[in-house]
Amino acid sequence: MSTAELPKMKKHTRLEDVQAVILGTLIIALGVNLFTHAGLLTGGSAGLAFLMKYSTPLTFGQAFFLINLPFYILAILHFGWEFTIKTFLSVFCLSVFADITPMLVTFDKVNPFYASIAGGFLMGVGFLMLFRHNASLGGMNILARYLAEKYGISMGKFQMAVDCMIVLLSVFVVDYTLIIISFVGAIALNMIIAVNHKPGRYMGNV
Repeated sequence: MSTAELPKMKKHTRLEDVQAVILGTLIIALGVNLFTHAGLLTGGSAGLAFLMKYSTPLTFGQAFFLINLPFYILAILHFGWEFTIKTFLSVFCLSVFADITPMLVTFDKVNPFYASIAGGFLMGVGFLMLFRHNASLGGMNILARYLAEKYGISMGKFQMAVDCMIVLLSVFVVDYTLIIISFVGAIALNMIIAVNHKPGRYMGNV
């Protein structure tokens, strides 16, 4: 079937965008709290927020919100105001949800390997929901999308490389065994993105 023969896809409605931002960030917040409970890390701006949470009085949500502020300039210049506003709202929602989730959900015991895999998968699915509605969680997500659209570099592979480097930098904050387990979570998260976020695979318009 040629491109001309493909059915014209309807654009996402504002209600669908709102739903994606709320559900996506709720899912990611649950994954974040699995990581936090097990003392794990991830990469990107979220990884830096984890490091700040473990080494400063800031909560994950507070640190995550502050880290993302400089990246909005790149978002405005290359992706426009709509993407930037959606991303800002996504970052804000995750910052709030990540801090209130522990008040609503508690874990008596979580195996670190399970937390890394399940948490990584949850965050990956949440990221996909945001990407497909022209939003992100800022930071390296913005840079990864720019490189993907400009140079065809895989978002998942790029983020996996960055995430692994950030996890390595955490050797002075987290026990090395937890760092090794954190690598598993970084791979799980980015595997979801690398497999499911490819040009032409998703037909919904943003």
